[in-house]
Parts: sequence; C-alpha cells; structure tokens
Amino acid sequence: MTAATVLVVDDEPDIRSLVREILEDEGFRVAEAQNGAEARAQREQIRPDLILLDIWMPDIDGITLLKEWSSAGRPAPPVIIMSGHGTVETAVEATRLGAYDFLEKPLSTAKLLLTVRNALDAARLHQENVRLRQHAIIPAHDLIGRSDAMARLREHIRRVANHHTPVLIEGESGAEKESVARCIHEQSGRADGPFIKVSVSALSPEDATAEMFGFEDGGEVTPGCMERAEGGSLFLKDIADMDLATQARLQNAIEKQAYTRRGGATPVPLDVRLMAATRYRLDERVKDGSFRDDFFFQISVVPVRVPPLREHYEDIPELLDYYVNFFVEHEGLPYRRFSTAVQNRLRRYAWPGNIRELKNLVQRLLILGNSDTVELEEVEPALGDRSAAPREAGDSGNFDLPLREAREKFERAYLEHQLRQANGSVSKIARVVGMERTHLYRKLKSLGIDLKP
Repeated sequence: MTAATVLVVDDEPDIRSLVREILEDEGFRVAEAQNGAEARAQREQIRPDLILLDIWMPDIDGITLLKEWSSAGRPAPPVIIMSGHGTVETAVEATRLGAYDFLEKPLSTAKLLLTVRNALDAARLHQENVRLRQHAIIPAHDLIGRSDAMARLREHIRRVANHHTPVLIEGESGAEKESVARCIHEQSGRADGPFIKVSVSALSPEDATAEMFGFEDGGEVTPGCMERAEGGSLFLKDIADMDLATQARLQNAIEKQAYTRRGGATPVPLDVRLMAATRYRLDERVKDGSFRDDFFFQISVVPVRVPPLREHYEDIPELLDYYVNFFVEHEGLPYRRFSTAVQNRLRRYAWPGNIRELKNLVQRLLILGNSDTVELEEVEPALGDRSAAPREAGDSGNFDLPLREAREKFERAYLEHQLRQANGSVSKIARVVGMERTHLYRKLKSLGIDLKP
C-alpha cells in the first residue's frame, strides 16, 4: 500500500523539521507549508491524506483556514490541530468545524503518531463505508452464469484488472457494461479507491470540461470527476457521445498524466484508472470523423467485450433466480417461480435489451402476478412483439445504405417502437433503453420523431 502523505502546516521551521523527522522515520511521506497561503496551495497540488495544522500563523489562523475547508462542500482529508496556546474553547471549536483531534505543543512523539494513525484509519473506514453503501444497491449479476461465455469473461477481467492501462468495454445496450467495470475495479489494486461513474451522454459540450476536470474561480476550487476518482477508477459510460474538444483534453491528460482545471494554471497529477464503455463500433465513428483516432487508440489498448444475453442463453434460469431473490429481498415483492415452459420460452427469446430487459421483465411479473408461478400466458403479452426487433433491425434493405444513414434508420424505427410500447412516456423509454431523459429528447428531436399525440 502507498505510504500516506501528511501536510505539516506551521510557521516555525523547527517544529516542521521535528514533525517531518518523526513521521518519515515511520514511513510517511511529508510535505510542508509555513503559512496559510502555502497550505492552500499544497492542499490542492499534492492532495494530502492528512493535515497537521497550526493555529497561530502570520497571514491567517488555523481555525479560519479549517472553517474555509469545512465549508467548501467537497471531500477533505482529516485535519489535526496543533497549538502551544490551546484552550478548551479552541479545541471544541476545532472539532465542531470538523478537525479530527487537537494536539498541544510541545508535541509528544507517542501521542502524535497515535493520533495520526487513528485519524488515517478513521478516514479509510469512512471511505470504505461509503463504498459499501454504494455497492449495496448494485446487484452483482454481471458474472452470474456457468456458461463458457461468462467463464471467458471472468478470466478476461482477471487478466485485465491489475494493469493500469485504459479499458474499453464494448457491448450492446442493456448488457450491463457498468457492472463489468465495477468488477475490474474491485479486482484491481485500486479497489480501496473510489469508483466514479460519468454518463457522458448527459454532459453538454459547454459543461463537459468543468464536469470532467473541475474549475477554479476566485481562489475557490471545485473538483471534477477526474479529481474525485483520484486513486481509483473513472468509468465513462457512452464514451461515443463525448464531444471532440473534451476527447482532445482527456487524451492529453492521459498522455501527460496531468491536467489543469478550467480557469486554473497549476497542473494536477492524474492518478486514475480510466474505463470507457460503448455500444457502438468506435472504429466506425473514427472513420466518419465523430471520434478522434488518437483518443480511440489510447483507450482501446485493452478491449473487453461483454457478450449479449442471446450468446449465453443457458444462464437464463440462474439469472431469473437471482433477480427474483433480489426483488424479494430489496423491494419486498412476493416470491414467484418461473415454470419450465416459461424458462424454455425465455431461452428462445432474442433479448434485444439484454440483461436490463430480463431484469425489468422479472420485476414487472413479480409486481403484476397473482399466483406463485409465472406461466406462459403472462409472459407472452409482457414480451409483446419485441422478439422480432433484432430481425427488423437486420433487414437486408438497410445493407446498401451508408453506415450513418442505416444507423439513423434503425434508431428511428427502434425508438418509434419503444414509444408505442410505452404509450408515449419518455421516462419509461429512457429506463428501457438506458439513456438520460435529456439526451433521449435530443435524440428524438434529431431523428424527427414527434412526441405529440
């Protein structure tokens, strides 16, 4: 594990030197600041794991600095206050503002080391609790299945996980590419770090730079996704929708392992594992000019293909069991079993929406059912005429068209079909197709699909 970095903020050189010597002897990395201005700069540049902060400094007192950091509304390293003129009131005020503890000078070596270790342990425990709460609502179905296709996927993930190169996850809509990204993260050396997901399709070109790289304004820093993912993984969903300017900035950041925030001038080190996902052929996007070739080659060093459900249909009974138990446990829905006839029918179904469609089907049947067993007469209306969707999409009449025109023709037919299925409800369509509503509205408008009845 990488040694923790401690920032020592004190205007007395002897104190800084003493604390540095003590901490470095114990294996910590140490940075120093002699006043509030340097403390602010060091905190942003090196992003320490812990700060030892003196109260009395020439330009600003430590309590004011602590108050400034506490009100910034962003994750912050633990702070331990140091003072040779401590009072009970000062200690109470410091802890109220978020300081982990209060140390009096002259410093006791034993107490200093104990407090530093306890503060770092508490911060790690907090991060782990946050991570567990996030993952508690994410079903781990992505690797469910004993088929050869899933066995190959598991092995590929195992090989990829402990490398630090970018990963491109390819798969059809609904194939749960995010879950594969989470598996890669959990099996990597970055598992203790954050997993930050960005839905690229929801970003406008005007906001993308600030969202991705953060921004600075009047000395205030707002971290972006890259900064929040530091030490962990950044998952970019729908990477094909990223505008060319943001692609260029991200490509440059990966190449240089550093970036600058919007409005800033100081480079910020990049310590992030990048994973991107797409349902499109990015090499085709490169050919039509909507995706940068240098960025494509950079993120596709390690491709991972997620097989569509129709390629591992033998896993459907196990997936059905998983989702039934999931909805019973997490949503309090009544338990129902799927008859053998239904399971056989679902094995033959084309699953254009892949695992997401199966999950939604199970949820619907549990909600609407009034018996202990799901039978064929319930399933057929639920499937509707979607079985034909893949054949319609593959109509040979589209094969002579240019790629962009054929893709638009398919998207128009597909979304018109979904509109009919959802009785015109855009929110329902967004859930089925896995798009943000704002992006879906833009897509419908660009295809000339009228939402008016």
